[in-house]
Amino acid sequence: MDRNYDGSGLTLGAERGSTSAYRQYYATYRGDGLTISGRINIPRGKGPFPAVVLAHGYVDPLEYTNGQTMLRERDYLARQGYVTLHVDYRNHARSSKDPQDESELRLGYTVDTINAALALKQEPRVDPDRIALVGRSMGGGVVYNALVVRPGLFKAAVAYAPVSSDAVDNFDRWVRPVRSRSKVADAVIARLGTPEQQPANWAAVSPRTFFARIQDPLMIHHGTADEECPIAWSQQTVAALKAAGKTVSYYVYPGQQHTMTSQWPLSIRRSEAFIAKHLD
Repeated sequence: MDRNYDGSGLTLGAERGSTSAYRQYYATYRGDGLTISGRINIPRGKGPFPAVVLAHGYVDPLEYTNGQTMLRERDYLARQGYVTLHVDYRNHARSSKDPQDESELRLGYTVDTINAALALKQEPRVDPDRIALVGRSMGGGVVYNALVVRPGLFKAAVAYAPVSSDAVDNFDRWVRPVRSRSKVADAVIARLGTPEQQPANWAAVSPRTFFARIQDPLMIHHGTADEECPIAWSQQTVAALKAAGKTVSYYVYPGQQHTMTSQWPLSIRRSEAFIAKHLD
C-alpha cells in the first residue's frame, strides 16, 4: 500500500459523553494528506495510559455520524484504563473525502487506522510503546491489513467477526452481486481486472498473501451463526496464519450471530486480558 503513514496533529475538540471514569472528546488528526475525525476516551487520572485504536465495521458513509459505533468496546476499555481512539475513516462523518477509496477496496481505511496509532504516539497522555488495535467486521479486515502493512506498530490486535482475509471473498459477497454497487464493481475491475482474469492483482490486495510479515499477537472471535461474515472465513484465516508459522488465539462462540450479543461480555474480558498481557 503506497500511502503516507504520517499520522500527526491529534486535536481534541468538544467534550461529549464523559463519565466518572473517563473524558470523551471529538477528535481529529492528519494523515495521508487528509483530516480524519474520530472519538477519543481518556481515562481520568494521571497518565500516560496504554491505548487502543478501534476500527469499526461497515455503516453507509452517507448515514454514519461521528463515533457512531463500537460504543460498548470503547466504554469497557476506557474503564479499564485505556485511551481509546475510534476512527471514523475517510469519507465518514467530518473526515476528508477520498473519491478513489471505493475503487481501491477501501484500503484507505487501513491507512487511516495506522495513522491514528502514529498520531496517538505523539499524545503526552498515551504511552507510545503500548498501543493495541481492535476491529470488528469490516474493521477486522482493517486489522489484518494493518498487521501486514506495519508489523510491530501494534503490540496486540483483536478481530471480532471479521471479514475474509481474501479480498475476492469480500468482493464476491458485497460488491459484485449487488446491483446498486455495479458502478463500484466496474471501477474496481477497471483497476484490478476480474479475480478470474487477474488473480495476482487480487492476491496483492489480500492480507492473507502477506501473513508471513505479521509480528504482532492476534486474537479472533467469531460466532457460528454469523449471518454477515461466515465463520468459514475465520477458519480459513486461522489455517492460513498457522501455515505461515503464526500463532493466533481463536475463540468460537456456538450459536452467536454477528454482534455476539450474549457472549460479548466474555469476549471483551478475553480481549482485554490478551491486550494487557502483551502491552505489559
